[in-house]
Amino acid sequence: MVGKILEPEIRSLIDARNFTALREVFHEFPPADVAEVILDMPEDEQVIIFRVLPHDLAADVFEYLGIEEQQNLLRAMAHEQVVAILNEMSPDDRTALLEELPSAAARQLIRLLTPEERRVATALLGYPEDSVGRLMTPDFIAAKEDWTVQHVLDYIREYGRDRETLNFIYVVDDRGKLIDDVRMREFLLRPLTAKVSEIRDQNFAALNASDSQQDALNVFRKYDRAALPVVDSNGVLVGIVTSDDMLDVAEEEATEDIQKLGGMEALDEPYTTIPFLRMVKKRATWLIILFLGEMLTATAMQGYNSEIERAAILAMFLPLIISSGGNSGSQATTLVIRAMALGELRLRDWFRVVRKELLSGLSLGLILGTIGFFRITLWQYLHIFDYGKYHWLVALTVGAALVG
Repeated sequence: MVGKILEPEIRSLIDARNFTALREVFHEFPPADVAEVILDMPEDEQVIIFRVLPHDLAADVFEYLGIEEQQNLLRAMAHEQVVAILNEMSPDDRTALLEELPSAAARQLIRLLTPEERRVATALLGYPEDSVGRLMTPDFIAAKEDWTVQHVLDYIREYGRDRETLNFIYVVDDRGKLIDDVRMREFLLRPLTAKVSEIRDQNFAALNASDSQQDALNVFRKYDRAALPVVDSNGVLVGIVTSDDMLDVAEEEATEDIQKLGGMEALDEPYTTIPFLRMVKKRATWLIILFLGEMLTATAMQGYNSEIERAAILAMFLPLIISSGGNSGSQATTLVIRAMALGELRLRDWFRVVRKELLSGLSLGLILGTIGFFRITLWQYLHIFDYGKYHWLVALTVGAALVG
């Protein structure tokens, strides 16, 4: 929306080469809106806009862009700007970018990082793909339980500016093990002399760095948190995962579910960038399986060819019966796959699912069969179409076919 509103003004400033005024225009908007404007512009103008942004704003805007746009801008940037952007990106967003690049390109970009940022980047990339470790950031505030509230607040003022979130302060022991998390409001409401040990309640949820991102999403849904701490196998606090990263995971999950409902393998790349042959492979597998199934149907129908010839009127209703069965099957598939994705169904529930779908299918078939029976009968008596001498038998056959 913002991009469409500003597009005429931005384009006129670019045509006039008035980059000073262009920089001032973007200075008035938050990074997310600037990113939206850039995404609405052609690729060559995206580069121009990004180059005129103030340094700090450019780093923030870059994190709001899609992976494809980030890669395009990196190719167009000067070396110094690439170095600055990569070193100022939040670790989790930088990991998301690096893991989408070819390994050679990723290694080349990692070499541009400072020693500290390089250590963080390689540590996060060392976790398994699709694990919580790939999503987390080490930018958090940790406190010891013997600190006072005053000590914690002073520490936040000194080091909190570059942290991912300050909603929770994480309490660790001398070995760095997580022992609690405390909401920031507790520190604001307690006396300055109160100890952290007096505030904490040892009631917290944490993720393991090796957990799957799907498991992490379920934990976020359960506890409704803006951020969750991440620990290693020894319980040491190594990072946090925030809800914005979980929104991306939820979007990917929903996309995979929709693609599976469409009768294809889930795409592991954006539609616009996935190679042609890989797209064909993803779609062909299930199409072949479904096609072979339809061939079995055609073979079965051949066995009734003589009966169909004797009652040719029934052939009129074959598309109706087949499509009704297909629609009912699509409904059942959608409901079951979505229930599995939400964790409502497990493999052990197969008998309950089969029983419910059999009863549902029978009930729906009775409804459709009754409608089909009365439709044929009504058309016959209103003289809309003549189904022959045994029209009631045709109606009964179609109704029974819809039931079964």
